[in-house]
Amino acid sequence: MSRPVLLVAGGSRGIGAATAKLAGARGYDVAVNYMSNAKAAATVVEAVKGAGGNAIAIQGDMAREDDIERVFTAAAGKLGALTHLVHCAGITGKNSRLDAAETATIRDALEVNTFGALIFLRAAVRRMSTRHGGKGGSIVMLSSMAAQLGGGTEYIWYAAAKGAVDTMTIGLAREVAKEGVRINTISPGAIDTEIHEPGRLERIMPNLPMGRPGRAEEVAEAILFLLSDAASYITGANLNVSGGR
Repeated sequence: MSRPVLLVAGGSRGIGAATAKLAGARGYDVAVNYMSNAKAAATVVEAVKGAGGNAIAIQGDMAREDDIERVFTAAAGKLGALTHLVHCAGITGKNSRLDAAETATIRDALEVNTFGALIFLRAAVRRMSTRHGGKGGSIVMLSSMAAQLGGGTEYIWYAAAKGAVDTMTIGLAREVAKEGVRINTISPGAIDTEIHEPGRLERIMPNLPMGRPGRAEEVAEAILFLLSDAASYITGANLNVSGGR
């Protein structure tokens, strides 16, 4: 029996890396997309191979349509038809109030987190949907609790971009529900990864109900559940992995 094939967009670090490694340990072959850190991606690839799976690293900017298409094509060409996808690519930009934010900061966040996510999903449906000759599949998008909390005084533009991810998940999940494709979203809270500016986690610690940030591996567990057949009747859902925040 062939192994399922997973593409992780933004898979070299943080939640994406934890997801790729866990997937490798649970029987997936994994394509690890990265933007610039080839060394980090190679480390993830070796971890998947060490767990008995096949894995490759593919460079690509998830804000660029041409790169997204190339990454999909390369992943399927080297590992086989994609059966599972995770979109972890995302940036916040420099934290500030909205009235202090540079236009480039706002634009860059929207390009990656919103435009790139839509193009990623379009590419996925064109390959996975039975309407297009595909065999179906499962997709998990990474949103953020910022979309529900608003991101005030820190990154309203990031919260808005992730709110769009929540919306596209609901709409597209319904659009392709009869075409063999499930799409769900994970909304992490404060997770101990490099996405935070130095000192932020310590600053917000008093506001965390559990008194600690989450670990990337805890989010990865939820992602693997939604990818799996154990979640076969779940689509269009948004699961908070936020420690109660």
